[in-house]
Amino acid sequence: MQLSSILASKGSLVVTIRPGAMMSGLASVLAENHIGAAVVSEDGSHILGIASERDVVRAIADNLDLSRTQVADVMSDEVCALMATDTVEHAMQVMTNQRVRHLPLVDDALGLVGIVSIGDLVKYRLDQLESEHTALMDYITKGG
Repeated sequence: MQLSSILASKGSLVVTIRPGAMMSGLASVLAENHIGAAVVSEDGSHILGIASERDVVRAIADNLDLSRTQVADVMSDEVCALMATDTVEHAMQVMTNQRVRHLPLVDDALGLVGIVSIGDLVKYRLDQLESEHTALMDYITKGG
C-alpha cells in the first residue's frame, strides 16, 4: 500500500516551524499539536530540516537556554523524505534503518505534501492485521 493511503485517512496537514524560531517555541508547538516533530521550513513547502522532541531533550541535556537557542542550531538537517507513492513497507524499512520516527512526504518537485509517523505506520499495520484476522475467522467459521 502507498503512503498516500495513510495521508488520505489522517490528512495532509504538516506542522512547520521556521529555523529562526526559538526552541521554547518548538516545545510549545509540539505540545499544542500533540506531535513529536515539526518540519523546519521558511515557506511551508521546502524542507530545511526536522525538529523533534529528541532535539528538545538534547538541548536541555546540553544546558542550552531554550528561549535563546534557535531551532536551526539543533534541528536535524539531513532529512529522510519519501514520496507519497512509496510503500508503507519501504517507509517502515527507512524508519528502522535510519532510526527516525517521522518521514516528511514530498511531491516530484520536492515540495512538502504530508508527514507520516511511526505511529501512523503501526496503526496501518494493526488495522491490516485485524482485517486479515477477521477474514480468516470468517473463512474458518463460515466455510469460505
